Amino acid sequence: MVQVSRRTGLTGSALIRLLARLADTDAPESKQSFADRLSHWLSWTDAISLSAALDGSPSTPPPGARASGSAEEGECKRVRTALVNAIATPMDTTTDFAPYRRRYLARQQAMEASIGPLRGRLRSRLAAGSPAMARLAAVDAVMEQVLGAHEQRLLATVPALLEKHFTRLRRADQATPPDEADAERQPGKWLDVFGKDMQGVLLAELDLRFQPLEGLLEALRSSQPKPP
Repeated sequence: MVQVSRRTGLTGSALIRLLARLADTDAPESKQSFADRLSHWLSWTDAISLSAALDGSPSTPPPGARASGSAEEGECKRVRTALVNAIATPMDTTTDFAPYRRRYLARQQAMEASIGPLRGRLRSRLAAGSPAMARLAAVDAVMEQVLGAHEQRLLATVPALLEKHFTRLRRADQATPPDEADAERQPGKWLDVFGKDMQGVLLAELDLRFQPLEGLLEALRSSQPKPP
């Protein structure tokens, strides 16, 4: 069983830093506030939807309805562990990048298929709670709708960045003189390096995709009645 990592910090920062390191470039922190950056992604209709969710007055939950985080937390742990273990599953090495691209895309699709419905179920549990929790669920639904397409567009560029890293490693390996290769290099070692790098990027992407779920789970925990 692979240990599931937990990360805190700015959204996407770990993934961005890792990709920047593999590309051998700098990734300076944005000087814009989160609100300023978000405004570039919101159309006026998106802003109206978000404002309505923030200012709305959710209906009173039905009698007996209460948000419960324990079952959902267990399901999130199960889904995340399954995805982490799938990422860690070794694959046959090859000097052609195409199989790596297919694997990365398959792992992305698996994340989308598992995380999206789970996020919706967490919102449903929140919506069954207090008016404040229902409002939070409504805001999350709008944020997913507004930012989802942008996120998918950006994450779709990751395989191309990995391909450039793959090509650099392969060229560096081919450029090593034969006399140095015997002493300092094992044949195909660069493929092992790339495989670990790609695994790290996938785990960082999984962390990024799970951040909204972790926020919803924290809201469910906070909504639980305190023990006497």
